[in-house]
Amino acid sequence: MDPFELTDGVVLLRTPGPEDVDRITEVCQDPDVQEWTTVPSPYRREDAEGFVGGYVGDGWAKGTACTWAVRDAVDGTLVGMVGLVMEGAGSAEIGYWLAPDRRGQGVMSRAVALVVGAAFGRLGLVRLSWRAFVGNGPSRRVAERAGFRVEGELRGGGVQRGVRRDEWLGTLLRDDPRPA
Repeated sequence: MDPFELTDGVVLLRTPGPEDVDRITEVCQDPDVQEWTTVPSPYRREDAEGFVGGYVGDGWAKGTACTWAVRDAVDGTLVGMVGLVMEGAGSAEIGYWLAPDRRGQGVMSRAVALVVGAAFGRLGLVRLSWRAFVGNGPSRRVAERAGFRVEGELRGGGVQRGVRRDEWLGTLLRDDPRPA
């Protein structure tokens, strides 16, 4: 699958490249990114290089994952990451993180709306799933604004750096109602 860009004029989603390694390394130092995601801890520059040079390109090439850097559409600054991991049979799991200085401004809600639209349109998916560690209210609010139905809590369902954590689960089907 060839990478493609998405934009609404405020955010621009484009695959991250080598020029983004330092910024990814910087943002992944944020305590909230460390707390609520499965990025390595401590997060080193080598981790960002492997992510950009391996995971991102391999995912697109093999059709197993679509990863976009969330950017300011005006100046191109990387402010976050959003991606889909293909689960098979027309389904994918969405995941995302955002730089601390862009939180609370609707940036990730815009990015997720673009990805949901592409997932059910261009990619032809029929189902999206979302997971977050219990307590990650901002992630849950973004998912709910995108139309995801939070269906429950799975005790010990997630693994973060070798430790099991409770997680929330949600789904969105292609024909479910979504905000305009």
